[in-house]
Amino acid sequence: MFKQRISLINQTIYAMRKITKLIFLFLIGFLFCLPMAQSQTVDKQENSKQENIKQNLAVIWTSGDRDVALKMVFMYTNYASKMNWWNEINLVVWGPSAKLLSEDKELQEYVKKMQIAGVNIFACKACADSYGVSSKLEKLDIEVKYMGKPITNYLQKDYKVITF
Repeated sequence: MFKQRISLINQTIYAMRKITKLIFLFLIGFLFCLPMAQSQTVDKQENSKQENIKQNLAVIWTSGDRDVALKMVFMYTNYASKMNWWNEINLVVWGPSAKLLSEDKELQEYVKKMQIAGVNIFACKACADSYGVSSKLEKLDIEVKYMGKPITNYLQKDYKVITF
């Protein structure tokens, strides 16, 4: 009978140790997971805030390289407009890009798509005049104007500026 009681006590102690270990492991897991869960919640809240604050984008296109136009400038600008990533998108045709655009029908068609998608397109008058293409760009419904001051405003105000 004495041996049975000792055996019962040992079984109880063994069971209590197992339960204590499980509780300990649960608490450790909970304490490690809680900060991570809170961090993820804060990250989601921050991302949500950032998504609600759309900024303005100015894309300065200077390259006379057709591949840069199609595979970088136009692709990003058009898609960003369609996805509504920005409050406002302004594409500035500056320098050699003015000449390229005035001569390339495919690029002109792409510009029309971007205008329909809501992208504002401007061309630098000084640049376009130097290439003799101002009237060609105006026929594409591109506003041709001196861009020194507008670009300065983009840089000084709430615009993100990307240059290709």
